[in-house]
Amino acid sequence: MLAAVREELVETGFAQVTVEKVARRAGVAKTTVYARWRDLPGLVVDLLADLSTTRVPLPDTGSLDEDLRLVARRLLELMRAEPDMTMFRAIVATAVHHPEAREALSAFFRQRLATTAELVDRAIERGEVPPGTCRLEVVRTMSGAFYYRMFITGEPLTEAVADRAAAVAAHSARAGLLLAAPADGEGGDSEGSNGEGGDRAAGEAPHTDAPHTDGPGAG
Repeated sequence: MLAAVREELVETGFAQVTVEKVARRAGVAKTTVYARWRDLPGLVVDLLADLSTTRVPLPDTGSLDEDLRLVARRLLELMRAEPDMTMFRAIVATAVHHPEAREALSAFFRQRLATTAELVDRAIERGEVPPGTCRLEVVRTMSGAFYYRMFITGEPLTEAVADRAAAVAAHSARAGLLLAAPADGEGGDSEGSNGEGGDRAAGEAPHTDAPHTDGPGAG
């Protein structure tokens, strides 16, 4: 069923997808779909959960600059993969109007952020960036440039954009511009001197146990 809904989203976009079409593609009765998922947003929620289980290793080059550059290049590849991004845009469109899909998308990104933030932990341990650097804000600083272009301005995404975004995030972290706020209630970013703590408060698993995931929104 999840494969079927993914294919339908890619081929037709969310506005044209129906439970009946998904059931037909999956070869099951539509009553079976309604009994388990109720509606299309329910299927999208499970699709996001399924995407979150894909695992890939994070880079570990010994340099935050290079680690972030490699993550940014990987994100660029994913955003250029048109079938997957067509699906992802459809999921984002669903989340705008359906609270359950919105929460599933938020959980997906929280997991992505927590996983990629391991790169910052390593940089803190190596002394590349100050203790207390906000793990999540480093990743947000890098990835924000991608999503701004993709969903707001429609500007092209290039290797130069990816490399610059990574360099800005690394430089900002080294300069102490991304230290955790003492009490940041938005997203739970307040952290202790070891870069841990607050980003767990948002319901994320400890970073040592977070799965390495792939898919749209790496970072």
